[in-house]
Amino acid sequence: MREFETLLLLSPELSADSREGIVNGFCAVIEREGGKVIEVDNWGMRDLAYPVHKQMRGNYVRLVYAGPAPLVAELERNIRITDGVYKFLTVKLADKAATEDA
Repeated sequence: MREFETLLLLSPELSADSREGIVNGFCAVIEREGGKVIEVDNWGMRDLAYPVHKQMRGNYVRLVYAGPAPLVAELERNIRITDGVYKFLTVKLADKAATEDA
């Protein structure tokens, strides 16, 4: 299993319940595909360097998780079809997750 990080830029117009529902949905996709959520880090509302969808603010959420490589494709597919997600970026943090070492 590999360790990945996905950074999400969510619409500032979403309510707190909507944001939580979206993030919980993504965590459910990770678990369903055989992965494990390590950390969900809500960075909150931030100013953007340039307008995205005519907005100058956005809500950032960082997901750190471990799982097989095909999990990323399924997660990104779900992110693309979810309303309220402006941008996202996924990077591989490590080839072997720290959870395997224990």
